[in-house]
Amino acid sequence: MPRTTFRVPRTLLAATATAVLALATTLTTATAPAVAAPAPEAGTTGATGATSGFWACSVPPGYTYTSSRSSYTCSAGSSYPTTEFYVQPPADGLWACTTMPGYTHTGVMSSRTCSGGGSYTTNQYLLHKPVTGMWACSVPSGFTYTATQQSYTCSGGASYTTTQFLLRAL
Repeated sequence: MPRTTFRVPRTLLAATATAVLALATTLTTATAPAVAAPAPEAGTTGATGATSGFWACSVPPGYTYTSSRSSYTCSAGSSYPTTEFYVQPPADGLWACTTMPGYTHTGVMSSRTCSGGGSYTTNQYLLHKPVTGMWACSVPSGFTYTATQQSYTCSGGASYTTTQFLLRAL
């Protein structure tokens, strides 16, 4: 009996992959916690901004991003994709792709989430408002440290330890 093979057209594979990505994005954004937007700067008027995350072509000042993807949405009709960012205001306990002024980070994780759909890994940072007595991966402005320890917490999953700092407000 002859063997029958079935080839899936590339367009069907691409459509399936796009649908899976859209579903994953929907599930991720639907379960993301709502976080209050930062207050407007002194002397400004108008809306305070988004109350939860949203996809954008750039990261506005005062915000961070928690994911990125390759997309044609921001490419102005060109034939190549650009990076789109899932933008959120910084908050305690948020895994972010960037560190933020006014925050420190207490953990580092290596993942592909921030690499725009790339095959390489980048770091994500666990953001926290600094307080005296907190062990942190960096010493933010307005703080000093009173002790250090070696830990894997801040090394992003690497096989080496990095220094953590016991914070004290100035």
